Amino acid sequence: MIPNISLTKWSGCILWFAMHIFPQVAMTQSVGNLTGSVKDFEPQEPLIGAIVTINDTKFGASTDLDGNFTIENIPTKSYNVSVSLLGYDPFTKYNVVITTGNTAQINFELRQDSKILGEIVFSENKSIRIATSETPLSVQNLSAEEIKSNPGGNFDISRVVQVLPGVGGTSGNGSYRNDLVIRGGGPNENVYYLDGVEIPVINHFSTQGAAGGPTGILNVSFLEDATLSSSAFHARYDNPLSSVLQFKQRDGNKDRIQGNFRLSGTEAALTAEGPIGNNKKTSFLASARRSYLQFLFELLDLPIRPNYWDFQYKISHRFNAKTSLTAIGVGAIDEFSFALPKNTTPENLYVLSSNPLINQWNYTQGFTLKHLQNKGYWNLTFSRNMLDNALDQFSDNFNSTQTDENKRILKLRSREIENKLRFESHKVSGPWKYSYGAMLQYVKYSNETFAK
Repeated sequence: MIPNISLTKWSGCILWFAMHIFPQVAMTQSVGNLTGSVKDFEPQEPLIGAIVTINDTKFGASTDLDGNFTIENIPTKSYNVSVSLLGYDPFTKYNVVITTGNTAQINFELRQDSKILGEIVFSENKSIRIATSETPLSVQNLSAEEIKSNPGGNFDISRVVQVLPGVGGTSGNGSYRNDLVIRGGGPNENVYYLDGVEIPVINHFSTQGAAGGPTGILNVSFLEDATLSSSAFHARYDNPLSSVLQFKQRDGNKDRIQGNFRLSGTEAALTAEGPIGNNKKTSFLASARRSYLQFLFELLDLPIRPNYWDFQYKISHRFNAKTSLTAIGVGAIDEFSFALPKNTTPENLYVLSSNPLINQWNYTQGFTLKHLQNKGYWNLTFSRNMLDNALDQFSDNFNSTQTDENKRILKLRSREIENKLRFESHKVSGPWKYSYGAMLQYVKYSNETFAK
């Protein structure tokens, strides 16, 4: 039998623990940090002394000699973050989410104020109208938070872009594909860039040459923003006909290791980031994603078995205040097969034998050396991308293997390899901006087709 005094002591200890320890733990776990950088939009130089404020709060910071800032111990919530600096147009990023224990990262690029300050004259009964710069209608920008919070977007940038003006797609007509149709053009007329590196495939189970597919490859946790240009393309872009879609990735956290795990109804994704070494000059971002649709469809007794992996990384190294090196990579493995349902009908057999099995993989790797020069910068980029597309169709798809040549109806082996070396320089001189560059590329394509 336990004495009552012991119960009283234990009750007092538990009550003290609940009143003193739990609130401290909750307070510790309900704050996060915000870090980032502020640069001049044109020459890409860091801006010193820019004021970064979290709207409607007392939190704020100013940028250091490298243009970086850090704000700590921010209560977890969604905020609007603004930056201002004399001589530059102020800028605000909306719906920046601060999460528990992690460090959010946002970067700003400010444009110089078009107004020139001259002699100040005070006068009465006169008003000054401040002109604001307007973004051309053909250029549309989406932040990472807008992509994540888009209803029905499912963290898929290809689906989110389809809601923009002038953009159509095929996902709304029952095909469940992310083919982008810009102002009546074709899905194969769009060009995609990831941190300045051309990336031909941005979807799983893509249509070769068109990049469309049922679900996207790119990890939204990597993205800082996305910009769609649907006309008046810059000369630096290679052969766009309908649009140029540029994805800009953020750098990894240079202070500590952190990450997140996302589980949805169709897939699981793990993302990690942090410093490499102790000098805070090198950081990494890495992610891996795995679908489990094939197991779900098996439980539902559906005949299709889609299965995919994708991987993505970014490594950033800063040699000094003016020179940096970035390495990026993205790849995917896609497999699509069939299985007989329990209640098989002749119609099931016909449909399952009329579609090919798909085995596809692709990757893109790129290395960019960036150097700030007087009133501008230059980039030297080397990239390689590869797509291997294999289609097999048998009269008995669900029981056959690729060795059953007597039952084979279709065999397709197609491979594309592109190697590109590009140099570009950008400078600003007063009201003038000028760019020049050159590109070399070596492309190899092979195809083997058998049809019966």
